[in-house]
This record gives sequence, C-alpha cells and structure tokens, in this order.
Amino acid sequence: MAEQKKRQGDPATIARRSISKKYRKELWGPFIAAIKRYELIKEGDRIAVCISGGKDSMLLGVMMSMLQQYSEVPFEVIYLVMDPGYNAENRQKIEQNAVRLQLPITIFETNIFKVANRTEQSPCYLCAKMRRGHLYAKAKELGCNKIALGHHLNDVIETTVMAMFHGSQLQAMLPKLHSQNFEGMELIRPLYCIREEDILAWKRYNGLAFIQCACRFTEESERGEESSKRRETKELLARLKTEYPEIEQHIFHSIHAVHLDTFPGYKRRGVDHSFLEDYGNL
Repeated sequence: MAEQKKRQGDPATIARRSISKKYRKELWGPFIAAIKRYELIKEGDRIAVCISGGKDSMLLGVMMSMLQQYSEVPFEVIYLVMDPGYNAENRQKIEQNAVRLQLPITIFETNIFKVANRTEQSPCYLCAKMRRGHLYAKAKELGCNKIALGHHLNDVIETTVMAMFHGSQLQAMLPKLHSQNFEGMELIRPLYCIREEDILAWKRYNGLAFIQCACRFTEESERGEESSKRRETKELLARLKTEYPEIEQHIFHSIHAVHLDTFPGYKRRGVDHSFLEDYGNL
C-alpha cells in the first residue's frame, strides 16, 4: 500500500520522482556529477537533446528537463528527434513516450535508413555518421550550440575495450568534444557516469517500453543472426564482472589516470609520437 501511494500521479511525475528519489544515487547523483566534473553545461547554452526513442536518450530527455527546472545556471533545451526512416509503429511509440514523459519533441525527417541499407560496407558506421551530421545540422539551424547524446558509462567502457581488442589502440570516449565539421558546435554526454543496468532498472520500475535501433540490421542481431563486436564485448565484460565485481569502475577510472610516461607511443591531435622524442632529455 505504501509503495502504491508513493507511485500515485501521472507517468511523467512518477518517472521524474523515481529519478530524484528511488534512483537518486544511481541516476541523479552521477548525472549531476558528470555535468559538474566535465563542465558540460554553461549559462546561455541552447542544447539539442537528441532523442532516438531508446531508453538512454529518453532518460536523458527527462533528466535534462528536470535539470532545466532546478538548475541555477540558465540554459535552453530542444528535444530533437530525427526520423531516419522508422516504420509507423516505431514512430508512434516515440511520439507516445514523449507525450507520456511530457517531452515536447521536435521531429524532422531524413532518409538515412534507406541510404545506409543500400551500402554493402559498414552500414552501421555509415548510419551513425549520417545521423550525427543531420543532428548537428538541424541543431545549428535551430540556434543550438550543443547537442546532447545518451551515451552512458557502459558505452564508454565497451568502446575502450573494443578499441584495444579489435582496433589495436588505447582509445576512450570523451564526455564532450568540439565538432570538426560544424563550427561553434559541441557534443556533450551527460549520462557519462551512469551505468546501463541502472537505466534498465528505472525503465522497468516505471513500466516503460522503448524502441531499439529499429533498422533491419538491429532486428537481425536481436534474433541472433548477427554477432557484433560490441555485443561480444558486453558479454565478455558481464562474465568478468561475476569474478571481478569492480571491473567496470576500474576500467572507467583507468581512462582518467593515463600515465603517458609509461607508453612507448601515443597519438596527440592525430599526430603519432614516440617516447624517444623526450628520452634523451630525461
């Protein structure tokens, strides 16, 4: 009865309350910590919160809405949804969830799925690249100086491990970066310190259902017909976590404590460097 009383109210109010109350330690705390630690939001920012319709971006939208309401730093938010060619069912689900969570979304159309599905080489890479370009362009058109994406802590960890295992390099994912192709634009990742399992817990608690990528490649992957490197990495980390419960945090902390003096080589702004450059001066 007590639990039922706590959850009375409209879905948006319940979802927000669960972020600030029940999941304060897992969601709200890490969210605020990332914004402060990495200086993601400044006074006068106009931010396009990019919503794909998945759990991560929808949570990001709700949390940015809450932050705008309570923050002492004034900033503007646009909830931007790019339709890359969703079918009617997925498009409707995004719109329904936006209404349910009281997010006033702005939708614009593209033909990304159609173009990416015609290519024979790395359709997922092409899709991601085109999505980013369209989002930057639309956000800039709407007067924004930043776009916010829903990458979380597990995305950061998986990217780091994948780069080492499959890319032969130590490469992480920054909490913010300047756009190389859209002058004056910046990308921020406010969910940078939030674990995926806590996002899933929030989703289940509120009885929410979100879309996946919604392209034919994702659908095949969900049926077990495609073995992606990211899924393999996720499964590997899950197995390791059973024996080493702190492994995710250790990897995350390690990218904040890189000892360049111990590396024989590194890359800075696209230029390769060797430890030999300074070795004779030591």
